[in-house]
Amino acid sequence: MGDHGRLTLIDNKPTGNAIEGKSGTAKSLAYSSSKNMLYVVHSFGPDHIRLMSVSSDGKLTPRAEKYTCNTPDKPHRVPTMSVLSPDEKFLLVGTTFDVPIVISGTYPDGSPILWVSGPNGETRSVASNAPDPDGIVIHRVNADGTLGEGSFQDGGGGSPFYIAFLHNRPDTFIIGYAVGDGVALGRIDEDGRIGVGKIVPIDTRRGKIAELCWLSVAPDDRRLYATIFGYSNVSTFHIDGLEIRVAKDPACPEVQGDGTFRGLCGDVSSGPSDSWISPDGEYLYQIYGNARSWWGTPPNQTARWRR
Repeated sequence: MGDHGRLTLIDNKPTGNAIEGKSGTAKSLAYSSSKNMLYVVHSFGPDHIRLMSVSSDGKLTPRAEKYTCNTPDKPHRVPTMSVLSPDEKFLLVGTTFDVPIVISGTYPDGSPILWVSGPNGETRSVASNAPDPDGIVIHRVNADGTLGEGSFQDGGGGSPFYIAFLHNRPDTFIIGYAVGDGVALGRIDEDGRIGVGKIVPIDTRRGKIAELCWLSVAPDDRRLYATIFGYSNVSTFHIDGLEIRVAKDPACPEVQGDGTFRGLCGDVSSGPSDSWISPDGEYLYQIYGNARSWWGTPPNQTARWRR
């Protein structure tokens, strides 16, 4: 980064996972500073995770290794966000669907179908981890930065979309559920096994599924900010030891969408996605990708909220 925050492009390389069209491309990045390795997660597979070596001057070298989030009976899974454990020993990957919604079709009103017929004629959910307890994929990071075989573990609820570790408790993390409509606290042991508590739900009276997707944790680990994609707002939670409870739901006014996209709950969504909290914990910055207007400077399409 140069003077006045100006960015300079150092390198640009394809990940090695070619995808046709705009959907299914690189979704999430996780960087290991101890291994100088970048982990790139793609929405569509089968090769969901690709690796890139990072040189001391920032140059990227795509690697041949590739890893999947699919299982033998689920060849079209959709992973979402990845995160390294604070000790960089494990890569955790969240998922949202066992079958992409576009494959499942839509109802006459245009809303997506979240149920499909199983191999034996039964009806099953498209959402990952519902009911099969395999929604989070965990890889051990090897000494050379490559990944061990994925371990498919119980994410605790439907579509364990986002995983955020606490800043001061390296074995403790929060999960945001796109279909489970809430958050839960989890812990990981030194063998990479996780345990997840009960989901603390948000208010879904305006319609399920709310698509609670992205999380930001305050620097002191006492407040959690959850982005509600379908409702176009943010909800907050208190974190007290091993307990999570709702602080304010919603915690800010709804930002209106431009009328061209609906969430799974049926509401027109302004597409809130990634958020970022300032190091002092005083400001939360929230992107609204499908809003007609912005609570901030229009070019950066960012709203700024003060605590």
